[in-house]
Amino acid sequence: MRKALVLLLFFTAISVFAQQEPNLARFQSPDEKLKAWLTYANEIIDLEDYAKLFSIAEKGISISKNNPAYLSRFYLYKGLAYEFSNNQYQKAVVNYELALKYAKSVKHLKNETTVLMRLNYVYYSLNDTIKRENLIRYIKKVLDTTKNTYTQSVLNGSLGEYYLDYSQYENFIGYQLKAITYKKLLPKSISNTENIGVSYSQIASAYIKMKQFDKAIEYLNDAKPYIKTSPYIRAFSCNYYMQCYVAEKKPDSIQKYYKLIYTLPSVKDSLFLNLSFANRSMADYYVDKSQIDKAYYYAKKAVLLGEKSTDDEILLEANTIMGRVLYEKKEYKKAIETLKLASKNALNYDKESYVIINKKLSQSYAALELWKEALYYNEIYSKYNDEMMQESAKQNIANAEARYQNKTKGQEIKNLSAQNTIKNIQIADAKKQRFYLISGIILVGIIGLLLFRQNQNRKKTNQKLQLLNQELDEANKIKARFFSILNHDLRSPISNLIHFLHLQKENPELIDEATALRMQTKVISGAENLLSSMEDILLWSKGQMENFKPHPQKIAVSDLFEETQKHFSSVEKVAISFENPENIILNTDENYLKTIIRNLTGNAIKALDKTSNAKIIWKARQENNQIYLSISDNGHGGTQEQFKALYDDSEVIGIKSGLGLHLVRDLATAINCKIEVTSKPDSGTTFKIIFFELNV
Repeated sequence: MRKALVLLLFFTAISVFAQQEPNLARFQSPDEKLKAWLTYANEIIDLEDYAKLFSIAEKGISISKNNPAYLSRFYLYKGLAYEFSNNQYQKAVVNYELALKYAKSVKHLKNETTVLMRLNYVYYSLNDTIKRENLIRYIKKVLDTTKNTYTQSVLNGSLGEYYLDYSQYENFIGYQLKAITYKKLLPKSISNTENIGVSYSQIASAYIKMKQFDKAIEYLNDAKPYIKTSPYIRAFSCNYYMQCYVAEKKPDSIQKYYKLIYTLPSVKDSLFLNLSFANRSMADYYVDKSQIDKAYYYAKKAVLLGEKSTDDEILLEANTIMGRVLYEKKEYKKAIETLKLASKNALNYDKESYVIINKKLSQSYAALELWKEALYYNEIYSKYNDEMMQESAKQNIANAEARYQNKTKGQEIKNLSAQNTIKNIQIADAKKQRFYLISGIILVGIIGLLLFRQNQNRKKTNQKLQLLNQELDEANKIKARFFSILNHDLRSPISNLIHFLHLQKENPELIDEATALRMQTKVISGAENLLSSMEDILLWSKGQMENFKPHPQKIAVSDLFEETQKHFSSVEKVAISFENPENIILNTDENYLKTIIRNLTGNAIKALDKTSNAKIIWKARQENNQIYLSISDNGHGGTQEQFKALYDDSEVIGIKSGLGLHLVRDLATAINCKIEVTSKPDSGTTFKIIFFELNV
């Protein structure tokens, strides 16, 4: 039973869904792999699949290598797999000690706390007194030197378990109450709430052992609000209620909680464990009432369910009650056989059960007139019963001292209360005098507060006005940007159209019929492209007026190049070519990038004025997971001063120069791009657009 409650304090949330093993090949870094594997291990723990947990922990250890924090966790899980798989405590302790070593090496307090709690229980189960005493001293040292709430909550509870094992109930209760205080300071969660309920239930079990059943019921009632969501813990609570009511001989209450346990859903072994416990309590009640047939019925069920539970302690207790019932049925040989089976590890689990077993063994042998065996078991019974009586006497003395101290303190409180009454009268007179003074101070304070609030409201109003002014300024800037965009992107195509019309009007004799037809076709195409560009720009402008922010999407570079080629189709003296051998796809804002490309292309065309055999080449390539767009011309090149607007926020560009490099820089920054320029005299100019990941 104690092991089950300790387990509850460690894991309270139980999942019912199967978990899939993660494919570690999907994760790049070792840390990502370890995190994924640790999450998977935690899910398997929730399912209580300890056979599977063993192999998972082994793999976790192998991939942790030189990471002590993860090694500590996976050695802890390997220890859990051994501990909760047929109680392989010796193997468990080896792994727990390794887990503690690695946790200490990196000062991982949470891992260290959990391992210390498990070692405390395993040393107890192995009866390794020396190691346990050293461990308890270390736990006390940790508690004295840390303010960590989680560590205080867990290790105070663990210290309480230590004192419970030695029937030092007062110390146990003190440490458990301290643990509860810290648990209530932890962030609220289902598991922590249930742990508080478990701690209250453990205190109740201590009072049951001390035969203080009313006090036990009081703490069980305290536990109720914390265990509403856990049928498993509620089942344990019902069993404790049954124990109390069996002792108080209240059959209606016994039946109430017995039936309630059968309505509570549970998982795996816990179902059989709780049902075995409940049937053992029923057998206890009926054997005390001398209704042996009923007692035998329930004892038989308790043993059967205890065997299914795989819990040694619950089976021990079931066999103990069955031994008592068989003794009362005068089936002494069967009683001896059952009681001997129960006595194997009884002393390690519960001294009281061990005393009862040896008493009934002595009585059974005596009934068979096997006096030597009867004397042997009677001596064991007498020895441990005397120890229990001494412990009980010590406890009674401690309780009596506590009651005496409480009574003395109560009298002192009464005396102090009388003195306080006299002082209160004197204080009342002084209060009246202070009342008027305080009222005046409060009035002054209220006036001061009103003035302060008035000042604060004025500040808030000024802040709002300042914010509105900033928003207005930003709106003006956005408007200016779009006028600049319209100016630049529409100016060049319109100027080409006007140039042709002037040429046709003023010098028609310079154009033959074939040339005129070709230029008309080109102008019509240019005008159509101009109309399309105008619609594109105006629709984008309308959508961006309130919030000038990029909206990334996947776009093909080939589509951008095709649109640019159409936009500048009316340009005759410059050969524009496009290279995109990798068919690159970009994730960026299409309109921002179109504007940048048009601007750079327009600037390149201007730079090639009066250049023979003028060429512009757009290229798209991908290198080292980074995408580059570049535009190169074979013009006369330029100086760094001419490109200063790309790097200097203070550089001013005139309206006649269009959007200019200043706004190109701003748009590129908005879509997380970098513009680089390389220009040499008489060798042309290359602008390179470097793309980074766009996060919006």
